[in-house]
Amino acid sequence: MAAHRKAMLRNMVTSLFAHERIKTTKTKAQAVRRTAERLITRAKIDSVHNRRIASSRLYDEGVVAKLFTNIGPRMKERPGGYTRIIKLGARPGDASEMVILELVDYVFKTDEEKNKKTKKEEKKAKKKEKIEKEKTEKPEKGKE
Repeated sequence: MAAHRKAMLRNMVTSLFAHERIKTTKTKAQAVRRTAERLITRAKIDSVHNRRIASSRLYDEGVVAKLFTNIGPRMKERPGGYTRIIKLGARPGDASEMVILELVDYVFKTDEEKNKKTKKEEKKAKKKEKIEKEKTEKPEKGKE
């Protein structure tokens, strides 16, 4: 059972750094928080030694890179307390207390940011339409 618990915690810490926010039970969140806080403290100083320690505790090398290039520098000025636990209430099935574990500087995606993505998608769609029109017009011009 210890191996399963260790693997689960590694997976959850990796997910926390990848998504910067996870939903889990209170007990698991408190266990994940300990490991996450220690890794963020290590990530504040980018050295080969610290990267190797972090990669031995995380599953994904991309997440290790994100930890040292993005998360660590953002937390440089904080003396600790990099994560927050937000209570959600009891889970309907077994009444376990559910929480959200997130990084302190996590920012919600607003409606404006969502609209920006749709604008990008609209531009791509217009560009595709333009290319398709050009492809259909070229053979017609060649026949004339």
